[in-house]
Amino acid sequence: MALTGTLKDFGIADILQLIGQQQKTGVLYLKSKEQEVQVYFRDGNIVRAESITRKKKDLIGNMLVRAELITEQQLESALETQRRTLKRLGDVLTTTGTISAQKLKQMMQLQVTETLYGLFSWKAGTYEFKQEDVQVDSESITPLRAESVLMEGFRMVDEWPHVRKKISHEAMTFERLKELPASKAKPKEEDDFDASFDDAFSEEKKDENKGEFKSIGSSERRVYELIAPGRNVRKLVDLSCLGEFETCKALVNLLNLEYVRAIQPTGLAASAGGVSLLVRVGGLVARAVVTVMVLAALGFVGSRLRPDTWDLGDDSASSFADPAAQRLLARAQQARIEAALEVFRLEKGALPERLDALVEVGLLQREDLRYPWRDDYYYRRTSERQFILLSPLR
Repeated sequence: MALTGTLKDFGIADILQLIGQQQKTGVLYLKSKEQEVQVYFRDGNIVRAESITRKKKDLIGNMLVRAELITEQQLESALETQRRTLKRLGDVLTTTGTISAQKLKQMMQLQVTETLYGLFSWKAGTYEFKQEDVQVDSESITPLRAESVLMEGFRMVDEWPHVRKKISHEAMTFERLKELPASKAKPKEEDDFDASFDDAFSEEKKDENKGEFKSIGSSERRVYELIAPGRNVRKLVDLSCLGEFETCKALVNLLNLEYVRAIQPTGLAASAGGVSLLVRVGGLVARAVVTVMVLAALGFVGSRLRPDTWDLGDDSASSFADPAAQRLLARAQQARIEAALEVFRLEKGALPERLDALVEVGLLQREDLRYPWRDDYYYRRTSERQFILLSPLR
């Protein structure tokens, strides 16, 4: 089967669906700017997914350290053994008893699924599927049906706007307000980890009227137990081992049912609260005040965001290549785009169909719509007042 082209002509979902339906065996090669992913299929099922350009933080060893399943010293020791013996890192960790084979497999499964779901934010790039023999390593991950990945990917894209209403910043921390109701049976720690992991891939009911989630499951219980002073969203994602979306969704459920309260990072709570209050008040005066406030913010953030206004000395080029600097700039840039979208909605009565409209009305410049000046942001309007805006980093 010859399958090659660009993602603008044939999207990720179409490709996965076609390979799954035809039960093909081979490797799907995907490239987008500086990203490169290979997805391995056996009889239409996904048996492996690797990011060739994976960042250091996403390597399995670093994921285990951030999840506090192993220590930095244990990782360094295992890497040294790997260099001497040429064994796989996972084999070294399990044979030395550093981590159980079951938990290692769960983390490798998480690594694969996060890589796959990240593909749904790609809007440009190339693909090529090559039919070739693919060996299945059932000890590493459990094969995934392409249809299941598609359903989960679409669900995540559709539900992210509801999640981001409550989880607006990864620096947010949380405080427990009351205990969760007792579960019917108290599982062992290992079983609880398994249940939470499995629950992350199950369908959740949501309130049809409010469009928000209202259920408490094993994922919520796991995240609740991890909440502690100083642990922000990023840390909870790392410790829960459920993935970014499922962790944030569990936090939304806990917030909705008032089991926890959110603590905004210093310097963000006042400004966010001020704008939301004015929007609720409504009316011409409130709209005018919001417009002035947001336009002022756009001017300030925009002047600090564009590369030609930064004085970084001789190392400016290398500074913007640093992933940490890119993430910092991306957050500021995304806030600027979201603010412009709010101004557009207030003035026009509905969100634009595409981001280019913000440039056409003079709210933004063209370079404001790209992640640090290379890739386009993914934007989709889901209603007159709601939208999905994803950074190419995702």
